[in-house]
Amino acid sequence: MRDSRSDEHSKYGLDNHGLSNLNEIYWNLNTPALYEQVIRRREGILAHLGPLVVRTGHHTGRSPNDKFIVQEPSTEKDICWGKINRPYPAEKFEALHRRMYLHLQAQDVYVQDCFVGSSPKHRLPIRVISQSAWHNLFARNMFLQATPEELTKHVPEFTVIDAPRFHASPSLDGTNSETFIIVNFAKKLVLIGGTSYGGEIKKSIFSVMNYLMPLKDVLPMHCSANIGADGNTALFFGLSGTGKTTLSADSSKTLIGDDEHGWDEDGIFNFEGGCYAKLINLSPEAEPEIYETTRSFGTLLENVPMNAKTRRVDLMDATFTENTRGSYPISHIPNATRTGMGGHPTNVIFLSADAFGVLPPIAKLTKAQAMYHFLSGYTAKVAGTERGIDEPLPNFSACYGAPFMPMHPQRYAQLLGKKLDTHNADTWLINTGWSGGPYGVGARIKIAHTRAMINAVLDGKLKDVPLEKEPFFGLQVPKHCPGVPDEILNTRNTWSNPADYDAQAKKLAKMFADNFKQYADQATPEILAAGPQ
Repeated sequence: MRDSRSDEHSKYGLDNHGLSNLNEIYWNLNTPALYEQVIRRREGILAHLGPLVVRTGHHTGRSPNDKFIVQEPSTEKDICWGKINRPYPAEKFEALHRRMYLHLQAQDVYVQDCFVGSSPKHRLPIRVISQSAWHNLFARNMFLQATPEELTKHVPEFTVIDAPRFHASPSLDGTNSETFIIVNFAKKLVLIGGTSYGGEIKKSIFSVMNYLMPLKDVLPMHCSANIGADGNTALFFGLSGTGKTTLSADSSKTLIGDDEHGWDEDGIFNFEGGCYAKLINLSPEAEPEIYETTRSFGTLLENVPMNAKTRRVDLMDATFTENTRGSYPISHIPNATRTGMGGHPTNVIFLSADAFGVLPPIAKLTKAQAMYHFLSGYTAKVAGTERGIDEPLPNFSACYGAPFMPMHPQRYAQLLGKKLDTHNADTWLINTGWSGGPYGVGARIKIAHTRAMINAVLDGKLKDVPLEKEPFFGLQVPKHCPGVPDEILNTRNTWSNPADYDAQAKKLAKMFADNFKQYADQATPEILAAGPQ
């Protein structure tokens, strides 16, 4: 075994993770060194202007059916077991861990010692051990880097062992396929195998933080965050495709982060040190800051098609997947804060891409409505994105991130309610989806209009604007908004046949009500009354 550690690297060796008899161990390589490894090992290709292009094979997104949490006495009472948080036997974890250890023997591995959490109070030291160099670069991009001095004392409190070429045996291991992502809170260990999708590394650690932070009365959030010129912080909750990354990366605002944050007694802090942006159809006009990162050294482009001769990438091409991704350090965004922290938010925005064409483009929420929509976590899948989908489908994901929330959604909702009460933040629902009809009939709301609405919220220009109550969801809709035509603010008026809108609105309202039945026994009467009636 050849160990590349210098005096600046941790003395906490890999034998502490059950790993020995390895070949070369590459410790904390910097970005240029990892580039060399990726290219030498033919894991990726250098594209025009410096990004690395990699492929993730048949896994071009997360594998939610292959994620498990080890069921053991110290944490099992806090986990919300079910379809999302599937229990995994501790004895099977031990056997799988041992086989993974045997698989890695005599192989090269890459190690990144880093942190999660910009707040010094809540920073978690972690270690990512990967079979491939590009996954180690992904970890270096996404997490917070340690200083040379910190590396000498680094002892991880949580470790990810990532081995895409190691596969489970479903009949032996009790998994659903050869792919697995298994979190063991007692062992402080995550095992990932059978998938090369980089997002599994990032989201497994997010799940860890979503368990640890509520125990400290900190609200973990699947949201982006930025700071306006007036110093006010804003949060943007939303599922993939709703505009969470795009709308927070505004050149007139200071970006805190694009995806994962905590809200503690001091304010907002980013969990990460990088961004993981969806790139399909990205344009320099609508999203200039993110577009520039796709032309930068240090950026990883996942499954983005490239011209083999010119080495120029095509962000409009979905040949491999609609879920093309870019991983880059947050320092690639010129207006990002280097502290990763901001004050308590003045505005909290829930983003929804409503493909039914029903929700208004903007609405102000009461406290009870905010709790209702946070627990609902609604967006929609559009027709044609998956086989067999010929009309929009609702996608309800509690807390706008249910796949990453180990505890019951009510635990996070209670923390949010407490924060909103304490800091008097205004809450808003913004529809980045369709108007004038559902997907295939109407048109998607222009991003310029959405940005104008968000700027009006953040600049306080809607405080004295009269509100009109929408009849199906009880939402308060502004009658005017600077930079937005009045006629699009009332969605019903954008449909050619208002009766068709009414029928569609009743249909979506019933979907909301049916979904919320799972929380009826714990929600207060005020929250229950805040949904569509």
